[in-house]
Amino acid sequence: MNTENFKGFYKKSIAERQDTVAKEFGLNEQELALLKKEGPLSFAVADRMIENVIGTFPLPYGLAPNFNIDGKEYVVPFAIEEPSVVAAASNGAKLSSGFTTSADEAIMIGQIQVVGVKNGAEAAKKIESKKKELLEFLQTVDPVLVRFGGGPRDIKCFALKTTRGDMVDVHILVDVKDAMGANAINTMTEKVFPKIEEITGGKVVLRIISNLAVYRLARAKTTWTKESLTESTKGEVKGEDVVEGILNAYEYATATQFRATTHNKGIMNGIDAVVIATGNDFRAIEAGAHSFASYKRTYQPLTKYYKDKDGNLVGEIELPLALGLVGGATKVHPMAQLSLKILGVKTAQELARIIAAVGLSQNFAALRALSTEGIQRGHMRLHAKNIAVQAGASAEEIDFVAEKMAETKEVNQAKAESLLKELRAKK
Repeated sequence: MNTENFKGFYKKSIAERQDTVAKEFGLNEQELALLKKEGPLSFAVADRMIENVIGTFPLPYGLAPNFNIDGKEYVVPFAIEEPSVVAAASNGAKLSSGFTTSADEAIMIGQIQVVGVKNGAEAAKKIESKKKELLEFLQTVDPVLVRFGGGPRDIKCFALKTTRGDMVDVHILVDVKDAMGANAINTMTEKVFPKIEEITGGKVVLRIISNLAVYRLARAKTTWTKESLTESTKGEVKGEDVVEGILNAYEYATATQFRATTHNKGIMNGIDAVVIATGNDFRAIEAGAHSFASYKRTYQPLTKYYKDKDGNLVGEIELPLALGLVGGATKVHPMAQLSLKILGVKTAQELARIIAAVGLSQNFAALRALSTEGIQRGHMRLHAKNIAVQAGASAEEIDFVAEKMAETKEVNQAKAESLLKELRAKK
């Protein structure tokens, strides 16, 4: 590869970049065709979303029905590559009694780091004493946001002791309404930091949004009756035993961070899929969720489970969900717009409530499978289709090979190749 050919890569057209890549990495015609194929996201739009675009990368896009949230029926779009996630979330929702949800106002935190102060506590007090004037100034920074009912709400200061000396952590709390809020927050911190320096005599270094949105939480709750859980196993396992199995699995996650991490990953399977489908920032959501899992406590599950007075299973979830309906990919990506139309959401709070319910349903379905039938019959049965494709199975052969692997509980490429060989020998 000649790296000289990548100098000024950003100046080239997409077609020129594709030709450069084809030449430098020895792409064949089929591989080059993958780059040149244009999907719902046009190259013209993609080229304005990120730098050095050479193509687009599609994900499977599916729908999860059965979600009754606050008395309203939803069909939820998922963009994800992992098998069983859509089916599990949909089935978990179908078995539930319906979800009740809530979401906080869209308050985001802008952080400003002040260094070079002799006494952090005194510097923090100085800023607090000027809170009224600072908030009045911040009201003028984004008049459009203020006109829509949003804007700065409060300022909180925290003195920090570090190996680099005293610092002050300034939190600007802003209601960003139906936006995720990064642009509004970052603009305000940029505008206000010279005033912070003047008040404290210190120097501002970092000024940026925090993705730990503790004032922007979403919650969901539902009940799975013993009867519905018995029916879900076709009578093979009693509902009471399913409840006990899930409660044991939940307690396991509360007792060890190693399990809690995977427990929460399962929650994010569903949450990320909807966040991606709606054009929101799944990295910010992931970071905020996992940080919240250890906020003021050791790392814990984002969900909790317990029995009601009748012995039915109750599940709850609470986590920060900083989502937007305006700005960013939500307004640029055509598939994100399609997802929002399918959902029919009117506010970012409504979207947050839906996604919280998805996370709870996803987690329940995973715990139910793990604590009763195990992972093989559910996730691995669907994953087997991917393995069959990797082994070279044709469209007509995939289902046969996948089913045989699932039956033998040997889901790997060697088994798939062996089954293919046997099948073709019979033809």
